[in-house]
Amino acid sequence: MKIPAVLSLSLLAALSLSRAEAQTAPPRDVPFEGILRIDVDATDIERRIFRVRTTIPAKPGPMTLLYPQWIPGHHSPSGAIDKVAGLVVKTDAGQVLQWTRDQYDVYAFQVDVPEGVREISAEFQFLSSQGAGQGRVVMTPEMLNLQWNSNALYPAGYFARNIKAQASVTLPRGWDYATALETQQRVGDTVTFKPIDFDDLVDSPIFAGKYHKRIALDESGTQPVYLNVFADDAKYLASKPEQVKVHQALVQQMDKLYGARHFDRYEFLLALTDKLGGIGLEHHRSSENSGPVGYFTEWDKSWYMRDLLSHEFNHSWNGKYRRGADLATPNFNVPMGDSLLWLYEGQTQFFGQVVAARSGLWSQDQAREMLANVAATYDRGRPGLSWRTIQDTTNDPTIAQRAPRAFRNYQMSEDYYSGGQMVWLAVDAKLRELTRDKRSIDDFARAFFGMDNGDWDVNPYTFEDIVATLGGIADYDWAGFLRSRIDGHGPVVDGIEASGWKLVYRDKPSEAFKALETRSKGVNLTYSLGLATNGQGVLTDVLWDGPAFDAGLAPGMTIVAVNGRQYDNDGLKDAVAAAKGTQAPIELLVKQFDRYQTVRIGYHGGLLYPGLERIAGKPDRLSELYKAR
Repeated sequence: MKIPAVLSLSLLAALSLSRAEAQTAPPRDVPFEGILRIDVDATDIERRIFRVRTTIPAKPGPMTLLYPQWIPGHHSPSGAIDKVAGLVVKTDAGQVLQWTRDQYDVYAFQVDVPEGVREISAEFQFLSSQGAGQGRVVMTPEMLNLQWNSNALYPAGYFARNIKAQASVTLPRGWDYATALETQQRVGDTVTFKPIDFDDLVDSPIFAGKYHKRIALDESGTQPVYLNVFADDAKYLASKPEQVKVHQALVQQMDKLYGARHFDRYEFLLALTDKLGGIGLEHHRSSENSGPVGYFTEWDKSWYMRDLLSHEFNHSWNGKYRRGADLATPNFNVPMGDSLLWLYEGQTQFFGQVVAARSGLWSQDQAREMLANVAATYDRGRPGLSWRTIQDTTNDPTIAQRAPRAFRNYQMSEDYYSGGQMVWLAVDAKLRELTRDKRSIDDFARAFFGMDNGDWDVNPYTFEDIVATLGGIADYDWAGFLRSRIDGHGPVVDGIEASGWKLVYRDKPSEAFKALETRSKGVNLTYSLGLATNGQGVLTDVLWDGPAFDAGLAPGMTIVAVNGRQYDNDGLKDAVAAAKGTQAPIELLVKQFDRYQTVRIGYHGGLLYPGLERIAGKPDRLSELYKAR
């Protein structure tokens, strides 16, 4: 039934008013009276249950409790409210209070506090992932990852920095732990931490486990840096002096880049595991990281992911100390704006790889090979740039929250990371060109992030701040330079040639390309046949408008046979190589649901893998960029 216009306007007004009344009161920059106490029992590792008790100072009348929704580093409303169960709210005298969930905000719980009550408690269980598509596993028999945003409620109406909080955790018997929080005391297996602002508590997760090794990376001053390694077995903790040395060099190179530290101490949290879910998440005074069990013991095989630590460490400056003004929200339930993630994440992706090379976590050859992989993505592997921009992908944390996509190369997904990396390579080359190689992006880094050593209050920035800082290094139309790339629809790989190299495609994969294929256990023929598989013949990606796409293939199909022979990775590659220069199509038997079909692909260009070659006569700015300071 169509509602009459006048009635519909009245109805809409009434609905809008009821929704407004239902919303949580906005946070105010006023002191919160008392201390929020959060106590977590993390001993139920078999069933992967965290048991939480939050004690909150209260006053008589309506009160709203919030579960964190917008998680820093996720850039999205990804708080795991779906895993909260058993919520019971009580007065300090033990009276159970009825709670109701806000009609329009599932992260908000409303209670009426009776007269005479000075505090309430909220108890619940956080039912962490059991696997099987439920999200990241954060508890195993050997280790756990406690994130306070998943294990706390807090009062609405206040800036998170104005809520003083004190937390404790009871760990499985005999387990060690690491965190940026300061320990007040440990009694048995219960650890109590010193009070801290609630926003800093949420920013200070815990790794704990049976097997832990703490390595000092720098204890020379008042702002020490440590590497805390947790492993599935004690044997994986064994590290050699030369391996420790390159991690120490990581700290030294970051110091030389920025000239200031924005923490009182820094704790790398690194899990070497096949069981705990993978992670790379930044915090101001720590970072959550995971790697293969052979990170140290199979050093030569694990090199491809060693830039993770340099990436997350870089975030202490870029993203935590300084972050886009629209990300600097007053609490964890105010929506974030992600418009400047091409600096926050893009330049961190850039410096994560650059500092990996400068410190020796990677060799220069390895860094160049990894860069070639990125450049090829934005040269031939992102047809989605025809309709989307890098800027628009800053909306992806909210749009998709990293869910799988049917045609990722065409839909695109968070391209502000690697696309942003290519933009900042172009910025470095342009700075060097404008100043006759006297200044570089290092000068921007120090000017933009390197002030006020020891300060770790948030220091927001805007697009205008970025442009002004670049202009202070070299006069140029930086606003136009940046916007043409992040708002444009063309390739963003011009920084390669401007740095003295060119992107080429060869018939043999680089070591970096092979390492990434090994990691995926599949085969990547994006730049030739236009497809990638998971190693079992299942298509994980098909390049939009590429040869495989034009033949009718799509992700999710399974290649059963290649030219009449049972599928295997090498057989598919051999078929592509053999078809080069011939007239015969590559014939695939493909299964989709319960149907089989034969697909013929008329591709004859052979295998193609990205690499970099020097341009004779041009300055080698890339090697200078990767050189240790």
